[in-house]
Formats: sequence, C-alpha cells, structure tokens
Amino acid sequence: MRICSFLPSATEILCAIGLQDAIVGISFECDYPPEVRSKPVVVYTRLLPSLGPAEIDREVNETVRQGKSLYWIEIEKLKQIQPDLILTQDLCHVCAASSDDLRAATTVLSPRTRVISLSPHRLADIWKNILTVGEATRRQAEAAILVERLKQRIEKVQKALAGVVARPRVLCLEWLDPPFIAGHWVPEMVELAGGTDVMGRSGEPGFPTSWDVVLRADPEIIVIMPCGYDLERNTKELSSFGFPAGWNDLRAVRSGRVFAVNSSGYYSRPGPRVATGAEMLASIIHPGRVSGDLPAGAIATVNKHASAA
Repeated sequence: MRICSFLPSATEILCAIGLQDAIVGISFECDYPPEVRSKPVVVYTRLLPSLGPAEIDREVNETVRQGKSLYWIEIEKLKQIQPDLILTQDLCHVCAASSDDLRAATTVLSPRTRVISLSPHRLADIWKNILTVGEATRRQAEAAILVERLKQRIEKVQKALAGVVARPRVLCLEWLDPPFIAGHWVPEMVELAGGTDVMGRSGEPGFPTSWDVVLRADPEIIVIMPCGYDLERNTKELSSFGFPAGWNDLRAVRSGRVFAVNSSGYYSRPGPRVATGAEMLASIIHPGRVSGDLPAGAIATVNKHASAA
C-alpha cells in the first residue's frame, strides 16, 4: 500500500503501527519519527517561517478572510506518487491541509485512491482515529494494541492521582499574540492530570481572549503551548515576548509555575504522543506523583520575572 499523509499526527499513527515504509508522501510539518523527514514532501505552507506570532495571526486571518488556503499541494508530485490512500483532516483549516485543499488534486488521482479525513475533538476520538487508520491499512491488530497501551498509560496517571484532593487551577495558552486558550483534548488532559482548566472548553476549539481576562483568571499554573511550536521555538519566542503589565503579579508567575512545552510533539498533534503529554502535565501539576521517564527537552520553566510590555 502507498500512503500519503497530509498531517503530522497521521504520519505518527502510521509509523506507530508499523507502516513507515508504506508512506510515500508527507506534509512539510511531518518530522516524527525523525526518519520520515526523508520522505517526499507534497504539502507546503504559504506562511513564511520567519514570521513572528503576531504576524502569523494577521496573515492567517487575512488569508481566511479572502477565502484562500494556507497550504498548497504539489500536484505533479502527487500525480507521480499515485497513492492508494491519503490521510487528511477537517478539524482545523489553519493547523494542517484539509480535504478542501485536496479537491484541486483529485483530477490527477486514480479513482481507486481512498481519502480518509480525521477530525478528533477529544482523547476518545484520537483512539478511534488510530483504529480507523488501522482498519484502512489492514493493521487492525496493531492499531488495537497501540490504543490499549495508550489507554493503560492514561489510566496509570489517573490511578497515581486518585488520592489527590487539591486540583490546581491551570491555564493553557496555545498562542500568545493574541492570547489563545487551548481547546479540544487539552482541557481533558489537564483534568485527568489532576488540574482544573480555568478557561479551556473540553471538546471545543481553542479561542482567542484578552490579557485582561487572563490576568483576572489568576491561574496557579500556566502552560505555554503555542500550536505547532517545539520547545526550542517556544522558548525563543518567550525570550523576547513582552508580557502585559500585571503578568508578574499572577500567582503562577510569583510561585515560578509557568512552563513552556513542546506543543507540536505532545499537545497540538492528535496522535499517540498525547499520552506522553498527559504524563508531562501530571508531572507539572503534581510533581513526583507519576512515575516514569519523561522525554528530554520537552518542558522548561519560564523565568518568573519576565519582562512586561
């Protein structure tokens, strides 16, 4: 089977069930496991990599306002590949190429090419997506084993926190300029990790807010997880970001409980590594309660005396 993956989470699912060699085309964002970077790229972004958060937000809003796509598909390359299966998504037209982006390429594809769109909103949907990919690729057994292992890891976190009474108030930011509150499966991850998400809406998209609202919420813990950023880019952006007046007065900032994470690896991609993301959140919210090794370079403490704008 020849498979094209238009989104990083699908690429990770395919590799996790033993189909790395079947992948014949990927998105420019597909980078895990590292070996997939050698695969042919068929999906690109129109956003310049040098843009900062505010510039990205303006560019995205203007592109959406004009009814254009943020992505383009190299149709000639796709024509040469002629995949049997294409995995795409309809969850967010900003985060990754969607089935709408594929319509222009349908004329060069074989009628036998199957297109599957993945649109998860909660953790249970992510598990279902894994099973869907397993069924479509005749890897049902491998997919079922993977899902069971991921569920067991989540259950292990919940058992480790079963006796916890205090549930700190947590704020997860998936963008800084403007501030966006993380949604979909992230609030659910916070809850199972022993926290209370003060603004996120479980199963619903993330949404913009204002710094005034963030300051009034006064969370005990802040996790900064810009969509699509790894920890290196996250900390680089934070080093020059001008936080609003009042930032240093927040309880989370005063107590040194502001964290930057590798969002692209463990939070913004609805794939197998969200289980690791939940374990990471548990270690942030309730240090020492969850056993196991966390990935290196996935969490960093943000300087509590951040410069204010």
